[in-house]
Amino acid sequence: MSELEPARREATLAWARRNRLGMFIHWGLYSLAARHEWVKNHERMTDEQYDRYVRRFDPDLYDPAAWARAAKAAGMSYAVLTTKHHDGFCLWPSELTDYTVAHTPYGKDIVGPYADAFRAEGLGVGLYFSLLDWHHPDFAVDGFHPRRGDAEAIAHNARRDPERYRRFLHGQIREVLSRFGPLEIGFLDFSYPDGYPTDEGPVWGGKGAEDWGSKELYRTVRELQPDMVLNDRLDFTGDFVTPEQYQPSRPMTLGGEPVPWIACQTINGSWGYDRDNTNDKSPDLLVRMLIDTVSKDGSLLLNVGPDGRGRLDPTATRTLHEVGQWMALHRRSIDGAGASVHQAPPDCRYTQVDNRLYVHVFAWPFRHLHLQGLAGKVTYAQFLHDASEIRYEVLAPGQEANILVPAGEAPGTLTLQLPERCPDVAVPVIELFLAEGERAA
Repeated sequence: MSELEPARREATLAWARRNRLGMFIHWGLYSLAARHEWVKNHERMTDEQYDRYVRRFDPDLYDPAAWARAAKAAGMSYAVLTTKHHDGFCLWPSELTDYTVAHTPYGKDIVGPYADAFRAEGLGVGLYFSLLDWHHPDFAVDGFHPRRGDAEAIAHNARRDPERYRRFLHGQIREVLSRFGPLEIGFLDFSYPDGYPTDEGPVWGGKGAEDWGSKELYRTVRELQPDMVLNDRLDFTGDFVTPEQYQPSRPMTLGGEPVPWIACQTINGSWGYDRDNTNDKSPDLLVRMLIDTVSKDGSLLLNVGPDGRGRLDPTATRTLHEVGQWMALHRRSIDGAGASVHQAPPDCRYTQVDNRLYVHVFAWPFRHLHLQGLAGKVTYAQFLHDASEIRYEVLAPGQEANILVPAGEAPGTLTLQLPERCPDVAVPVIELFLAEGERAA
């Protein structure tokens, strides 16, 4: 993990707190294969085999305005689109290569209309760009390359020019950062030094900061997009860290200091469109993952993989709709919220905004919910989804338990009196108004 730039930490923490849920969009030639965005790697395809998708890429149903409406309805506040993934294919008409959407049956820029559509909905615009390029003739074959088992391709490494590849890489990143207006977030992906773990063992021929020219790339980012927050995968520096496909157990830190982090998660385990993958996370689980992330001062970047015609698949559409239904009623416990200094009871998560503490109840209790350490600190309680009051009581020091006071709780416990039936929402949220001076961490 690279060191983050300390001078930008506070600004990035503030940005992340405002933007707790975003849409990751993995889209490219691999959507036609419909079996994972790493299909060229997994099936060890040659360029000639993979190029059949170039000849047939024609997403006639691409409607970025529909994507933007779906993101906004889901409660998302920004998106990140893959302008170019590891296969090297560009979704914009780059002047530095013919391997672009301009040379497909579709023939038109994809990135610009995406940026315009999301801005029109008031959403932040982000772009992803792969540091790898399995198509470029000067990108050396390594342990991640589709031709890693091809002795002839490996032998050709001696004739590849890494400096020429760096110039190409830097030129394309300059194009992307210059053409599509002000960007809120950038995602450069990824570095993998020798020994980096893969399914086939430690990687060989790994690449990192020296190979990419990361210091110069970072200067280019700051020159062209000074306000954009940048991820941590340059093997040099960045603004936020990016755990992928797992949930951290606590707020993330570097050198003992809290750092901004964004959890990158998929709906079904695949980033690109994967027709036969039915390992879909339920909307309820995704809501819980979002809550868990925010309770640890993180943000969630949830991926969708449009199909070969440019549509969001029906499962993703339904999932986003249901997440959006929950967000419509509970957004103020998420956006602008973060970790609390107070300790949540089992099966609950706390988030906090100023003097409002939000109790997200993952498992519905029987009639009472005991909150330790909050006696005398709460002035009012209500359900967030309908603003209905919740009554509560406090077991004061020295007070004997009776039928009106739950027994066995420590002094200082505040006990909420709940209905026996769980409210009809994915995760019920209780909003506690704290006395003045009770702020979040």
